Amino acid sequence: MAVLVDPAVWPWRGERWSHLVSDVSYDELHEFAARLGVPRRAFQGDHYDIPASLRGPALALGAQAVPARELLTRLREAGLRRPKARPVG
Repeated sequence: MAVLVDPAVWPWRGERWSHLVSDVSYDELHEFAARLGVPRRAFQGDHYDIPASLRGPALALGAQAVPARELLTRLREAGLRRPKARPVG
């Protein structure tokens, strides 16, 4: 299992958030997120955003803590990084 989580440094709605990804498959990521109690609707195309309060439980379930740059590098190297949508206009 290669589920990765970066530090909870991304601010939104008064909380800090982490990214949760898999460098193996989306199926692995969805299964892990379900075990963590994160609903599928929280999937952001190639990752889940999880609040700081879920980072510890994610690590306890076996996620690997990595810096944000390493998380992105490994996601790209696995071919699982989805390109951002381009604005129309």
